[in-house]
Amino acid sequence: MKHATLRQLKVFEAVARLLSFSRAAEELHLTQPAVSTQVRKLEEHAGNALFEQFGKKIYLTPAGTELLQISRAIIQQFEAAENAMLQFNGVSGGKLNVGVISAGDYFFPRLLVEFASRHRGVTLNFTVHNREGLMTHIAENLTDLAIMVRPPTDLDTVNQPFAPHPYVIVAAPSHPLVGVPRIPLARLMREPFVVREKASDTWHSMEEGFGGDLRGINIAMEIRSTETIKQAVIAGMGVSFVSAHTISQELRAGSLRVLDVEGFPLMLNWYVVHRRSKRLPPVAQAFKDFLLADGPALISQIVPFGSPNEKERGE
Repeated sequence: MKHATLRQLKVFEAVARLLSFSRAAEELHLTQPAVSTQVRKLEEHAGNALFEQFGKKIYLTPAGTELLQISRAIIQQFEAAENAMLQFNGVSGGKLNVGVISAGDYFFPRLLVEFASRHRGVTLNFTVHNREGLMTHIAENLTDLAIMVRPPTDLDTVNQPFAPHPYVIVAAPSHPLVGVPRIPLARLMREPFVVREKASDTWHSMEEGFGGDLRGINIAMEIRSTETIKQAVIAGMGVSFVSAHTISQELRAGSLRVLDVEGFPLMLNWYVVHRRSKRLPPVAQAFKDFLLADGPALISQIVPFGSPNEKERGE
């Protein structure tokens, strides 16, 4: 292994994490043949096959599983060295690594642009995940900061709320419950629901909004994409529980309406999360401070939301 390179280890780690040469190539901005070549060279250095293929799927071999853990440790050490050197560059010369759950991609890029405009020379690495993917990034130290609604409970993390996050029930404009005041939850639960997958932040938030028990809900469809859910609701397939930050365009266009349901909007919070043991680079600390100080006002400007009664009264 003495001739293996850091580049080969990074390519191998991406393929092992994604279990796909094509997806790793896309993530690394390489061609698939280039990825295959780097893995093949690493296998030659290791003297063992690192992957095996059954049908169209690839799997780690025992040797690959062992090398994956070592590779991640080596990569993290190099990143720690890089971050240590960035301490001398300050914020403007730093690289910000931040991950966010999918509901955040409706406003988060504009927060990053605002931050970068205040700190010239900052490099941005921004990734969007479902809850499971973001939890993996936190656990494996693949991101400096994570932006989410429900911080992990099984990791030692620092979790700080920085902005309110309302959830609402939406329907097509032609739905018979549109305009009905103070709809009881028991009445709403008879409607067909289009929902996010059970592992998502939205699903867990929905559990809270419905008192912790979703067994009585009429689930018509379970979909992993918020955009697809909105289109299904617009088409009349049912109602949905969604983040208010994901529907500002549809509300302006009139293609979705917020139902006036008892107990809603459900007000939760956006959290900025990082491992407690992680030494944040100056740029990450500066971005965290930026979110805590200016996040609420900026988010309310980007994705404004008022209650349905306020909108009807023109308030």
